[in-house]
Amino acid sequence: MPDPIVFISCNRIKEGMLNDFKMHYQNSIPATEANKPGTLIQFAYVNEPASQVDIVRIFPNAEALDLQLQGADDRSKITYQFIEPTRLEIYGQPGEFAIQMMKKVAGSGIPVNIFPEYIGGFMRPRSGKTQHPGSHSKLSSRIYESKSSPLF
Repeated sequence: MPDPIVFISCNRIKEGMLNDFKMHYQNSIPATEANKPGTLIQFAYVNEPASQVDIVRIFPNAEALDLQLQGADDRSKITYQFIEPTRLEIYGQPGEFAIQMMKKVAGSGIPVNIFPEYIGGFMRPRSGKTQHPGSHSKLSSRIYESKSSPLF
C-alpha cells in the first residue's frame, strides 16, 4: 500500500492583498476539487497578524501529488500576485515529478524540506457524512468513502 503525502506551502501575504487572495483561493477550490481527484484534503490557514498563509494538502500517494503539481507553474503566476512562497514542506516520499519541481523551487532560493520516511499513523473519519469544515471550505465525500486510501 502506498504511503500518504502531506504537502505544506508557507507563504507571505503581500501588502494589502489578503482579501484578494482569499477571493482567489475560494474561487480556485472548485476547480481543484473537480480536476485533482487525488487531492484528499486542502486547507488554508492565515496567521494572527494576517501576514502569512499556509496551505496544507494531503494525498493518498506520490502519484496524486505529482498530478496536483502538473500545471502548477501556470497557476502560480496568478496566485503569486497575492502571496509569495517562503518555504515548502513535503512529508512522505515524493515522486520524480515532484522532486524535479522541488529542485526548481529550491534553486530559486525558497527552502524545501522533505521528510521522506512515513512511519505510520491514522486519520479517523467521522460518521461517513461529507464534512465541510468552516463556512467557506469544501471537503469532498471521497475522503470518507475511499477504500484505497492508506489514511484509514
